[in-house]
Amino acid sequence: MVGLKIAGPGHTGLAVGSGQPLLLIGGPCALESAEMAFEVARHLRDLCAGLGVGYIFKASFDKANRTSLSSYRGPGLREGLATLAAIRADLQVPVVSDVHAISEVDAAAEVLDVIQIPAFLCRQTDLLAAAARSGRVVSIKKGQFLSPWDMRHAVEKVRAAGGTRLMLVERGSCFGYNNLVVDIRSLPVMRSFGCPVIFDATHSVQLPGGAGGSSSGQREFIAPLARAAVAAGIDGLFMEIHPKPEEALCDGPNSIPLHEVETLLRQILRVRQAVGNNE
Repeated sequence: MVGLKIAGPGHTGLAVGSGQPLLLIGGPCALESAEMAFEVARHLRDLCAGLGVGYIFKASFDKANRTSLSSYRGPGLREGLATLAAIRADLQVPVVSDVHAISEVDAAAEVLDVIQIPAFLCRQTDLLAAAARSGRVVSIKKGQFLSPWDMRHAVEKVRAAGGTRLMLVERGSCFGYNNLVVDIRSLPVMRSFGCPVIFDATHSVQLPGGAGGSSSGQREFIAPLARAAVAAGIDGLFMEIHPKPEEALCDGPNSIPLHEVETLLRQILRVRQAVGNNE
């Protein structure tokens, strides 16, 4: 059986994995304003509750791996974690953000329910071990440069450091320059490691560096790839969601508009019901 429990604030804990409801991890790529973050988190919390979908709010306090030095990175560790803590407490939803350095882990663990390891850092042994020792759920994004079977080593590093609760996230693989493709085989391969698998439907349509000084994306393929992944058997979806993607300060071209999420989730739930829950 593949599964884990995420504590969450108060009594809002949720389970993800075999026989559990679909999980949505969603929010803007980076925190832009507290007001917008609350708007997105509240909307998605209520939507997911009505559909019977688990929900975790996601936004980055710092995007340390942006294409250009001039790209927007976020409010930073202190201010960003304060916003995430407020969302967690006021809206009673679990929260996740990514860490890029060992020095960020302890502070992040005081607020986050899930610590995310960015794809570019999925082989960083010391960072994985620090996240594991935090006691939080660790979510590892598969590097665009790695095969799915190579993620077994990342799993082993977390487990060797005492981490027993972890998820793996598929976000596409490099296919030449400035392009990603999704190999659906990676989903059951990574799930065979005994971890819930999440499909990142928005980063998978990213065109890294495709806009010169920033990444571009093909938003029109988010829905078909998400439906395909759910049909193949996954435990959750990761999506970057923004009220106005064309105005987003980070990853707008591969973000899904907030008003389109309900339609997609309803489609996905019908697909999941048709193929059976991912046992």
